[in-house]
Amino acid sequence: MPVAQHRLASFVTRQWQQRGWFAWVMWPLSWLFGGVSALRRLLFRTGVLRSVRLPMPVVVIGNVTVGGAGKTPAVIALASALAEAGLRPGIVSRGYGAQLKHPRPVREHSRAEDVGDEPLLIARATDLPVWVFPDRVLCAQTLLASHPGCNVIVCDDGLQHYRLRRDIEIIVFDTRMGGNGFLLPAGPLREPMARRRDATLINDPNYRATPDRPNVFGMHLELQDAYNLADPALRRPLAQFARIEGGQLLAAAGIGNPERFFASLRAAGLKPSTLPLPDHYDFANSPFTDSHAEVILITEKDAVKCGHLDDPRIWVVPTTPVVDTALVEQVCQRVRALADRATLKASAQ
Repeated sequence: MPVAQHRLASFVTRQWQQRGWFAWVMWPLSWLFGGVSALRRLLFRTGVLRSVRLPMPVVVIGNVTVGGAGKTPAVIALASALAEAGLRPGIVSRGYGAQLKHPRPVREHSRAEDVGDEPLLIARATDLPVWVFPDRVLCAQTLLASHPGCNVIVCDDGLQHYRLRRDIEIIVFDTRMGGNGFLLPAGPLREPMARRRDATLINDPNYRATPDRPNVFGMHLELQDAYNLADPALRRPLAQFARIEGGQLLAAAGIGNPERFFASLRAAGLKPSTLPLPDHYDFANSPFTDSHAEVILITEKDAVKCGHLDDPRIWVVPTTPVVDTALVEQVCQRVRALADRATLKASAQ
């Protein structure tokens, strides 16, 4: 992304957190956007536009806001939990940034530019079948043809992809929640905050579920020991980087909300200088060429695109997503019941 375009995106993102002049100027357009979106939902709900039901339960995990909120870690956590519960999940994703002419599988050694950075991260973290294509219906059908043992589909994003019917919808927010509460382009919302969902998941280490907010759950990311990008066998506890300060320790992130990564490092006792990059930054050119930092810390999402960088200063900080057990149990129980029902229906035919 060109520098000017990145600055414009950063400006708009900041404006979406408040109801200032920008939001009010764009507010009339948000009514137009909302009207078109509502009409599209109505057409699917009334059957004018057809949706497709798969022969097994479908769980969609996504955002109603623009920008990353922690959807990918949530997919990893819940898909892994379903597998640990004895189910056989398959994962479908759009494959953002990849030029796809047909559904394709994501392998451990796939290239991020071919399948998308987030699907590649999911595939490596879960060791589950992951397929990518913008048409989630065709993507899921192709996955099932290649992996007939799968009995539940987890859809990475796609809340607005109504052509694929779903049984469970989980909406992920981070600390920014719905920003100023306006729809695009006046605010960050693709759909109203009141949109129906089965559960709300808030990616915030300080969030605690309360009885007065049913079906609202928390998630946080636990930082693990860092590993060197050039030599993954070389690992260090994050505490070892606490002695490096200022310009000698650089944290960089090309994710939807880079500050979330920087804040987690500070909470771990580190004091890095920071380099926020555009979401899905491709690292075709190294942004670290002019940096004099002794150590550079990056996210796992960025690491899948940095294999070509010959820079021993780069260390990757893995995270483990931790989701409220109540949500994990709820999803597993409901999916198991739906899967059993689908099996009985298929055997009766």
